Amino acid sequence: MTPAWTEFAKMDSVVHSLLVPFLLKVVGAFALWTAGSLVIRWAKRLLSTALKSKNVDPTLILYANQTLAFSIRALAIVAILNLFGIETTSFSAVLAAAGVAIGVAWSGLLSNFAAGIFLIVFRPFKAGDVIQGAGVSGVVREIGLFATLIDNADQQRIFVANHKLFSDNIVNSSSHPWRLASFKIHLGLAADPDRVIREITESLAGIPGVRSTPPVTGEIIEFHSQGMVLQFKAACIQADHASILTAGHSRIHAIMKSGNHPLPPLAVTRINP
Repeated sequence: MTPAWTEFAKMDSVVHSLLVPFLLKVVGAFALWTAGSLVIRWAKRLLSTALKSKNVDPTLILYANQTLAFSIRALAIVAILNLFGIETTSFSAVLAAAGVAIGVAWSGLLSNFAAGIFLIVFRPFKAGDVIQGAGVSGVVREIGLFATLIDNADQQRIFVANHKLFSDNIVNSSSHPWRLASFKIHLGLAADPDRVIREITESLAGIPGVRSTPPVTGEIIEFHSQGMVLQFKAACIQADHASILTAGHSRIHAIMKSGNHPLPPLAVTRINP
């Protein structure tokens, strides 16, 4: 056997013992990744169809699809590493430890994330609603997975952490087609409450935007040694609520001033939001 033939035989042996198995593993890895991609596409389509049939929020559907895709790709990577003979036990342990450390460090962020999921699923409010919660009030502009964007009456955008909203009482003023604008005034003992109630209810009913059904109401809600407290309520749509409060306050002031209705000492006329 010639030296050249000997070298060729050695190379052929190396190819068969090393290169061919490696190429087969590369082909197998490619097949696994392709199969994983096909499974992801099929699973996402199936999951989206199932969630849409349950009228689940689109944001939650997108998150569920991304989580599913990430999980399947992680399994595919682990399988490919095993195919190449790479030990994944220690690798998985490191990932688990890192996940625990990240979870502890980001516990607040994760609580916001969980609260965001619940806000999307249970839908106590939606974008465009006027709400009060977590010490702020305004129009909801966006419900994110970590924070909710609210524009207040001064056109300031407030980013409220979702866990603060979800753990607090939420007042949704847009749940019903109309809401009540409430007014309170104080009268002295010498005043005629029936006359005041009649004049103010008629005036409030004439404000543009005040609904006729239910009608404007007025009643005595408190009586004390210096006088009494009257409360008036006028129904309006949410969009007109602020303007109705302003107009109603002005009309009540004009009636009390022109009608010379007695006021108690240090009486304060105020509007309850």
